[in-house]
Amino acid sequence: MLPVAILAGGLATRLRPLTETIPKSLVEIDGEPFLWRQLRLLRENGLKRVVLCVSHLGEQVRDSVGDGAAFGLRIDYSFDGAEMIGTAGALKRAEALLGESFFVLYGDSYLPIDWSAVESAFLESGKAGLMTVYRNEGQWDTSNVEFVDGQILAYNKRLRTARMRHIDYGLGVLQSVALARVPAGQAWDLATLYGDLLNAGELAGFEAPHRFYEIGSFSGIEELRAYLSQGRESA
Repeated sequence: MLPVAILAGGLATRLRPLTETIPKSLVEIDGEPFLWRQLRLLRENGLKRVVLCVSHLGEQVRDSVGDGAAFGLRIDYSFDGAEMIGTAGALKRAEALLGESFFVLYGDSYLPIDWSAVESAFLESGKAGLMTVYRNEGQWDTSNVEFVDGQILAYNKRLRTARMRHIDYGLGVLQSVALARVPAGQAWDLATLYGDLLNAGELAGFEAPHRFYEIGSFSGIEELRAYLSQGRESA
């Protein structure tokens, strides 16, 4: 399996005051840091290498999970530095750790998806990037993707249309060549990079069959707790 970059450097303002003293990835879900659950899910899906892109209180993340051995993983770290540089900027900074191709996962996402199927779709596409999408219909968050017959036709988080019935699921795959589009040392967002790839005809799509879970909001945390309470997390 390809390595995965976890974007875990945000300020998590929607979870304040909880995240004033701990990073979002270490918010506890039923007595256990969310990141521990996320890492176990990755290992259960066959992943072995993780690069944690951290910034705000990132030292706490490193202290919590270390080199990843306790989770059956190898974990490396990439720190933003003095200034936050955005999600794509964080990937650019971590480029040397990621290799020729890699998954990209948002640090607040818990995704019940077949990772091997996503990797296969990416490799078969021959494109520089792939975005997973879910037919959201505005239910879990505002839809921002027009996806028809397996193709992403439009993606925009700000300029939404009635044809956008899908949403960015929170998992992507990139070739390292895609990062050449990201200016070094500048704040740059992953959504902007996806948009550039789409305009260049270099963004494939993969439709997830099940909804996503996230801890970016207090309501999201409660929904994840309810999902896990049903025994949906593997032992």
